[in-house]
Amino acid sequence: MDSVTLDALDLRLLHALQLDGRASFSKIAEVLEVSDRTVARRFGRLRDTGTARVAGVPDSRRTGNAEWVVRLRVLPSGTAALARALARRPDTAWVTVASSGAELVCIFRVAGEGPAPLAVLGRFPQITQIEAQRLLRPAMDHCWVGRTSALTAEQVAALRPPAADGAGPDPVQLTDLDRRLLPALAADGRAAYPDLARQVSWSESAVRRRLEELRRTGALRLDVEVDAGLLGYSAQCLLWLTVVPARLGGIARTLATDPQTAFAGMTTGAHNLFAIAVCRDAEALHTYLTDRVGCLEGVGRMETAMVTAYAKRAAPQP
Repeated sequence: MDSVTLDALDLRLLHALQLDGRASFSKIAEVLEVSDRTVARRFGRLRDTGTARVAGVPDSRRTGNAEWVVRLRVLPSGTAALARALARRPDTAWVTVASSGAELVCIFRVAGEGPAPLAVLGRFPQITQIEAQRLLRPAMDHCWVGRTSALTAEQVAALRPPAADGAGPDPVQLTDLDRRLLPALAADGRAAYPDLARQVSWSESAVRRRLEELRRTGALRLDVEVDAGLLGYSAQCLLWLTVVPARLGGIARTLATDPQTAFAGMTTGAHNLFAIAVCRDAEALHTYLTDRVGCLEGVGRMETAMVTAYAKRAAPQP
């Protein structure tokens, strides 16, 4: 990836796309008070250099999938190849290298209430230990604030699309069109409707209607993938917390409000709360772990692992 230095306009553009990944360049340009051509050129540069992209990501709670957090201890000599193999799998939603290559942590999406595919993982000789816990419920429904703090409240209001209505408690039933459309949107969440129609061999009108329906029901979200290091945050850390059951919900909600928290969710297992912290540097991370997390009444144990690299974020690389 040939990354670029992000300036103030880039940060505002990325924030705008996080609000609505398919917002037109003309709408974004109007809110940012620049020309359409400037917005298109800036996004093209970010996309073409691999610095940022918009990916369509299904919401497992709306599509009826189970999510498993799988932690693998591995032989460092085989970490890179194993990370690539996991990233290519369609059932992995997230693959990260941790502890300088001694660990891989990933999230598997499994249809229905199915188990994680541990038998398949057991065939890799470079894996020395496997731990799998079911992700029961995310504790936050917003993005990490490091990616969403460049616009004013007025600009956010102008760009934010209508909230998803959820369309009832039952999962959204995926159609044949969805099974073709979702991978195409994972590769490029901003793909034009004619291009999507050609890829899935469906009519443009049907693709447009279904994409809007998936977004309206919350079955699909559009996520902006960008390295936190480019935003000035060099320390990313995985946290496994063991919390007293009576305080689990409260602590999860508390951590979800912290600006350092990129993700928090309740899981099965001895460590019943999994989180990702993003801080400016190692010193800031130390302060957060000791003065914030360590002082929360009800946290009995904490394990941490520094993120070394991402092999896969919200969706597969094109």
